[in-house]
Amino acid sequence: MNDILSNPAIRKRYATEKRFRAMCFGAVVFALLFLVFFFADLISKGWPALQQAEMQAEVSYSEAVRDGKYRLAVDKRLRKIVSRGWLRALPLYLEDHPELVGTTTTKWVVVIAEVDQYLKGHPNKLKPKYKKLVDELQADGKVQLAFNTYFFTRGDSKMPELAGIKSAVVGTIYVLLLTMLFSLPVGIMTAIYLEEFAPDNHFIRFIEVNINNLAAIPSILFGLLGLAIFINFFGVPRSSALVGGLTLSLMTLPVIIISARVALEAVPDSIREAALGVGASPWQAVWHHILPLAMPGILTGSIIGLARAMGETAPLIIVGMVAFIPDAPSSILEAATVLPAQIYTWTGEPLRAFAERTSAAILVLLAVLLSLNAVAIWLRQHFEHKW
Repeated sequence: MNDILSNPAIRKRYATEKRFRAMCFGAVVFALLFLVFFFADLISKGWPALQQAEMQAEVSYSEAVRDGKYRLAVDKRLRKIVSRGWLRALPLYLEDHPELVGTTTTKWVVVIAEVDQYLKGHPNKLKPKYKKLVDELQADGKVQLAFNTYFFTRGDSKMPELAGIKSAVVGTIYVLLLTMLFSLPVGIMTAIYLEEFAPDNHFIRFIEVNINNLAAIPSILFGLLGLAIFINFFGVPRSSALVGGLTLSLMTLPVIIISARVALEAVPDSIREAALGVGASPWQAVWHHILPLAMPGILTGSIIGLARAMGETAPLIIVGMVAFIPDAPSSILEAATVLPAQIYTWTGEPLRAFAERTSAAILVLLAVLLSLNAVAIWLRQHFEHKW
C-alpha cells in the first residue's frame, strides 16, 4: 500500500477523491441548512396568523342595527377598533335571528388588523390614543389573542382580520377532483395502448416524442391552451373549477402517461408470456396480470402528478382563477380560486397581516403536498413487487 501511495499520480487521485467527497458532503449540508432556514422562516411568519385579537364588548341588537346602522351596535369609543367587516355582518345576522332585536349581550368581537399587530408586537399604524385604549382594555382583561377560526372558516376578504382560506380550499378540492377524473383514465389507457398494443412505427414514435416534450414545457403554456380551447371555443365559464380542472388535466396527462408506461414496462415479459401461453388474450393478460402488478407504480406517478398540479398557479392565472372569492363555490361552474392562487393574491397586499396569512397558507399547502408525496412513497414501498 505504501508503494502505491508513493506514486505521485495515485496520491493526486486520492486527494481529488477526498476533495470531491468533501464537496458532496458540503452540498448536502447546505441543502439541509437551507431547508431548516426555509421552514423556520415560514413557521415564524405564519404562526402568528393562527392567532387573532379579540375584544370583549357589549353588543346592542337594536332596530337601527337591523336597518343598516351597524356602527351603533357597540360603544362609540370602540367603533374605530372593532372590525368593520364584523359589524357589517350584524344586520344579516339579525335577519336570521329576529328574536335578538332589542337585546344586549357581552361577547368577544374581532378587532381591526392594526390592533392585532400591536398586541403581537409587530410594526403597525395604530394611533396613540387607540394604543392607550387597547392597553386599558388589556389591563382589564377585555382584549386577548385567541385561535383564529376565521382563517379556516371564511373566504377571502379585503380586511385581513377576516380573511381565510375556506373558499380557496373548496376550490382546490373541486379542481383536483376534476383533474383526477379527466386525467387518470385517459392517461392510464393511453399508456396501456402505447406500451402493450401500439405498433412500432414512425407515427407512434412521433406521439411518444411529443408526450415527452409536453411533460417538459412551461406550465403557463397549458393555461394558454386551456384559454383557447375550453373558454374561447367550448365556452366553459371563466374562473370556474371546471375550466381549472380541465386545464390542469392537460398539464398532468403527460406525467401520468410516462409514469404509467414505466410501471408497465417494469413488469417482466415472463408474466405476459405465461398468460398468453395458457390461452389468455392480449387484453386479458394486461387486465388480469400486467395492470395489477404495475398499479403501485402507476398510482405513485399519478399522485406525484396531481401534487404538482395542486401547486400550480401560472396556468390558472390565464383562465381567470386568480379572483376575489369571498364565498366558497357550491358547484364546479361557479367562480372559484385555489390555494396557490390565493397565496399569490395575498403576496400583493401591503398589510403585514396579509403577509402572516400568506405564510400560514403556504404551510397548509406544503403540509398537503408533503402528505401526498408520503402517500406515494408508502404505496410504492407497500405494494411494490421485486423481480
